[in-house]
Amino acid sequence: MAQTKYIFVTGGVTSSLGKGIIAASLAKLLQARGYRTTIQKFDPYINVDPGTLNPYEHGECYVTDDGAETDLDLGHYERFLNVPTSQANNVTTGRVYLSVIEKERRGEFLGKTVQVVPHITNEIKERMQLLGNSGNFDIVITEIGGTVGDIESLPYIESVRQLVWELGENNGLVIHLTLVPYLAAAGELKTKPTQHSVKTLMESGIKADILVCRTEHELSEELRNKLALFCNVKREAVIQSIDASTIYEVPILMLEEGLDVVALKKLDFPIKSVPDLKSWNTFLRRLKNPKHTVNIGLVGKYVELQDSYKSILEAFIHAGATNETKVNVVSIHSEYLDASNVNEKFKDLDGILVAPGFGGRGIEGKIETVRYVRENNIPFLGICLGMQMAVIEYSRTILGLKDANSTEMDEGTSNPVIDLMEEQKTITDKGGTMRLGAWKCDIKENTLAHKIYGKTSILERHRHRYEFNSDYLEALEKAGLRASGVNPDTGLVEIVEIENHPFFIGVQYHPEYKSMVDNPHPLFVSFVAATVKAKKK
Repeated sequence: MAQTKYIFVTGGVTSSLGKGIIAASLAKLLQARGYRTTIQKFDPYINVDPGTLNPYEHGECYVTDDGAETDLDLGHYERFLNVPTSQANNVTTGRVYLSVIEKERRGEFLGKTVQVVPHITNEIKERMQLLGNSGNFDIVITEIGGTVGDIESLPYIESVRQLVWELGENNGLVIHLTLVPYLAAAGELKTKPTQHSVKTLMESGIKADILVCRTEHELSEELRNKLALFCNVKREAVIQSIDASTIYEVPILMLEEGLDVVALKKLDFPIKSVPDLKSWNTFLRRLKNPKHTVNIGLVGKYVELQDSYKSILEAFIHAGATNETKVNVVSIHSEYLDASNVNEKFKDLDGILVAPGFGGRGIEGKIETVRYVRENNIPFLGICLGMQMAVIEYSRTILGLKDANSTEMDEGTSNPVIDLMEEQKTITDKGGTMRLGAWKCDIKENTLAHKIYGKTSILERHRHRYEFNSDYLEALEKAGLRASGVNPDTGLVEIVEIENHPFFIGVQYHPEYKSMVDNPHPLFVSFVAATVKAKKK
């Protein structure tokens, strides 16, 4: 069996340059050339996982099939590669230290003084090679979170230095992503920040093999030669990453720059045939040449930060391309919605999605949104908390249970139509203890859900503690809110819908986590199609 080879992606100058997109784009090109490739993310923060972080802190928490709460970059990895990630694909400093401390408590270090080097770095290296040692991949790309020079990144940088040396010539390489800023006053691009960033990396004992330069303007040949000389890389290894209109253009731009070819040469891998990007280019063509345009409201309570709903926004892009439709997502803060302003807020919308979330803030605005779309025949999709709001609204308005609520918002409600899951009632730790990962759902025939999926059994990813209270199921179904999807093992209601409505469906799971470029999610595809149809009417 051929040895797995490793690519490490570090960042300099500033955060948010797009290491995840560069890593995913390179992985896509290597995959398209026939190499089995995966990506993993190492995050320097001390939280054990992002599950306990507020979305304002770090964007959305992405969930894998095996129930890992992970960094949102794993969503990009899956969307680009159409290959599931797992617990092993995201590691935080908190998880590393927790593991080392537990080993120390068990006496595994035989009385040694436990130190950052070698104990923490050994733990990091072990986890960096976990996927490679599985035998399932030719190339493992590891993205190192943060910026070179950060105190919290130092153990990771040292681990990369050691591992590249241990792997030997042609078995590992380092890509360094930096910024080449444009100074308007001087009218020129400046290379000095990149030179300093590479110098900082070299001070840690790592020589960058490839330099990827984020820029707003084209890099001249003179500038590329200067960067190659002063940053100690080959001229062909100075890669321009210019701003793109969509992240999905980046693999094509990296192909034009030859990033994959330079990497394969350095790893001493044969450059197999031209990469097969036929379906990717078809997607891009549809994305850039829409035949329709729709406005869809995203009603949530973290709308100030776009990354809070990253997977939903990307799922709309995939579904829009499939429908040859440009989807304009209009973010609406639920905290400021009520009966007095919904008409004004929603008048130009062709459909509305009520987003996931936690806690009582902005809940009444979401409930009012559901009432409005239900009564005005506007296409509606509710996800997780959005589905629960649909149940509460229907219970209040149609069943007449005026105080119907979720015990998450009102523990004393006399009509808890949404209640804490039974297995959650004894849990005290908050991290990694929700209902997480992929769970089965059986879909009833002759329903909207069945029409959307075209099958009677599905597997979808969850992240919640509260559920539809089945004590109210019979009354709600008699009143017209149908439970069209149910977990076969627990009886948990997964999908609710209303007949005789253009499109009204709420799901307890998170379909956005499974929408890929090559495999857009059917719920989003159908929802966008319904908004196009509604707009035409």
